[in-house]
Formats: sequence, structure tokens, C-alpha cells
Amino acid sequence: MSANIRPSGVFDVKYAQDISLNRTTSDRWIANGLFVLLLLIPLFTIEGPFGINLIPQLWIGTIVRISIFVIAVQGLNILIGYTGQISLGHAAFMAVGAYSSAIFAREFGMSFWVALPLSAIFTGIVGLIFGLPSLRVKGFYLAMATLAAQFIIPWLLRYPLEGLTNGSRPIEVPIPELFGISFAHENAMYYIVIPLTVFMMLAARNILRTRIGRAFISVRDNDLAAELLGINVFSYKLQAFFLSSLYAGVAGCLLAFEANSLTLDSFLLDRSIETLAMLVIGGAGFPLGPLFGVAFVNLLSQNIIPAVIPWFNSIIPTLFPFINTVNVFAALNPLLFGGSLMLFLIAAPRGIAHRWEIFKISWKLRPFSQTR
Repeated sequence: MSANIRPSGVFDVKYAQDISLNRTTSDRWIANGLFVLLLLIPLFTIEGPFGINLIPQLWIGTIVRISIFVIAVQGLNILIGYTGQISLGHAAFMAVGAYSSAIFAREFGMSFWVALPLSAIFTGIVGLIFGLPSLRVKGFYLAMATLAAQFIIPWLLRYPLEGLTNGSRPIEVPIPELFGISFAHENAMYYIVIPLTVFMMLAARNILRTRIGRAFISVRDNDLAAELLGINVFSYKLQAFFLSSLYAGVAGCLLAFEANSLTLDSFLLDRSIETLAMLVIGGAGFPLGPLFGVAFVNLLSQNIIPAVIPWFNSIIPTLFPFINTVNVFAALNPLLFGGSLMLFLIAAPRGIAHRWEIFKISWKLRPFSQTR
């Protein structure tokens, strides 16, 4: 949207300019500057090389976790936002990536750098299998078909493959190393996760500008019309499932090696619902939607809700003396989370990314963007 609106005098005279992600010099400086600043953050923590306590160390773990889930939700965005196919088993595909990478590292002695791409490709193939029903069903029925993956995959990992996955018990994951350098500390893992997240975000953004991305959008808007135009709808649906699962596999692998341990409790149905909520809140179909959605949900669940829960705990016994406060306190966190999401979707049904695009367009059109 906003990329098509440029300042006066900025126009394309070369093909390289036409395909450039950042068309103006200021856009390139801002994008590169933000990436450099992001890489400098661990240097200003108390556990950094300089021992400067300028940025809280807690931020590093938060940024790493947000970045990993941005990759996962970006994969869901390719499937839902770009192609219009629903999935309720995304956490199961993350589990495939996590456990396959752990098995590659533990049982076959592979390094993290080899296990990561292999587990991502393996997860993509598993996603292809569960994407086969997309040829015949769509909408609610496709959601039920993908929901089957959320139950089948954890069951396989827990029982038939217990010898490799340790079942419901935690499994240890080796620490990533490169040329004898250990990435055990979260500051070191930061420099694996952040560049990989930026790369995969750019890759997802570039998919929209390719033949495949345009076919995805055609299938999303009207699959019957796309088929009449000669687009192999089934092939592109499977490609969307493959790419979505591949992104989930990368995220699962990073989760496993970042925490150095695995448990199936991290990949249950509620995690699939959470990733879907992140995408809807951030804005499905927008390249920056996953980033906004993951950041918002983490801010809401880890900062805002814990801050207001004590206030609710103090007023609920007064307002509702006939209710057992023990039950209310136990359900307060999910109630506040669900209520906040409902209010947000009412105020911004197309997500934060859509509001961000409107803001950028208004800024570019100033002072003519003001309305009465």
C-alpha cells in the first residue's frame, strides 16, 4: 500500500529501482540503521563484553523469543494471509522441526548448522502431507483437516517415537557451536536468531513479488477464477503448505536449541491458537503483520495483564461477593487476555499492520492527508 506512494520527484527509470524494497535513500538508511541498532543491543547489557548496564538483560531473552515466533507466524501468514488457506496445526509443525533437529543433533551427531536446514525441509514435507486435503476441501473443513495434524503429530511423538523423543518427558538439546565457539549464552544465541529472522522476513516479503506470490494471492482472492486463468491451484496450495511448514520448522528448531531442552507441552493446541491470534492481531496478508502481532501479544501477556491483575484482585471480591474468588483468580489471566483481544479486533479488525500502512500513507501525503 504505502510502498506505491512516493514523494514528489521519485520515479523509476531502471528495472533495479522498480524492484528495490527500499526505493529512496532515506528508506535504505532507516532500514539498515535499525538492523545495526538491533545487533548492538546485547553489547549494552550487563552481561555484554563491555559490562555496560544500559539495557536490561531481560530484554535479550524477550527479543529472541519474539523473533522466533515472528518466523513461525510469518509462515502462517504465507498460508493464511497470502494464500487464504486456514491451519490449526501450526504448533504441531513447530514440534516436528524442534524434535527432528534434536534427533539429528543427538542421534546422528549433526551440528546445529546442518540440523537446522534439514529439519526445516523435513517439516515442509510433513506439511505437504497434511496439505493434501486442500485440493478437495476449504474453509471450515480444511481447518478440521489441519486440526488433525495437531493431534496426530504429538501422539506420534509421545508414543510410537518415544525411544527417540523421550515421550512426554523433557529431552536435552546440544548447545550450538561454530569453530569451537559456544552459543550457550543468550547473548550469543541472539546473533543467530536475529539475522535469521530478518532474512526470513525479507524472503517472505519477496515471495509476494514473484510468480509464486502472485499465484498465492490469486488463489486467496478467487481460486475458481485463478484455475480458469491457468493457475495450478492445487500445486500452489501445496507450495504454500510447504513454505508455511518450513518456517514453522525453523522456528521449532530455534526454540529447541535456544532453550537447550524440549517438551511436548510447548506445542499443544493452545499454541496453535495463539499463533493464529498473533497473525490476526498483527494483520494477515501484510509482511509486517507477524512482527506487530507477536510483539503485541507478548507485551499484553507479559507486561500489561500482570500489571492490572492485582487491581482486579482487589475489586472483584467487593463487586461480586457471591462468586468464589479462588475460581475467579485462576481464570483472570485468560479472561483478561481474551477480552483484550476482542476489544482490539473490534477497534482494528484488519490488524496493526493495516493501521501502520494508513499512518505511513498519511505521513507521505502531509499536509494534504488531514480530513475534516
